[in-house]
Amino acid sequence: MAYDEVLAERLRERLPAAARRRLFGGPAVLARGNVTAGVNRDDLLVRLSPEDAAAALERPGVRPFDVTGRPMRGWVLVAGEHLDDADLDQWVATASAFVATLPPQ
Repeated sequence: MAYDEVLAERLRERLPAAARRRLFGGPAVLARGNVTAGVNRDDLLVRLSPEDAAAALERPGVRPFDVTGRPMRGWVLVAGEHLDDADLDQWVATASAFVATLPPQ
């Protein structure tokens, strides 16, 4: 499955020392074994608290992450065209702050 290489590189620049692996067909960044963010096709995949995810769904270009027909709670996709540098920084910071509260995997 193809993914946006430019978006993937932008994500790597923001989380350079984190662990990486492929997830859902694209690159993902992990912190202490928990997925923080990734790239799914042309979209940014971010893991958020349930509250942040619900609020995020009100923003333009954001939709639930759904692989199986049931949206994954706390995970959203952000359309690539809604990701200028400031927005990408904000998404990464919010996801990183939430993942830091999770136990190591």
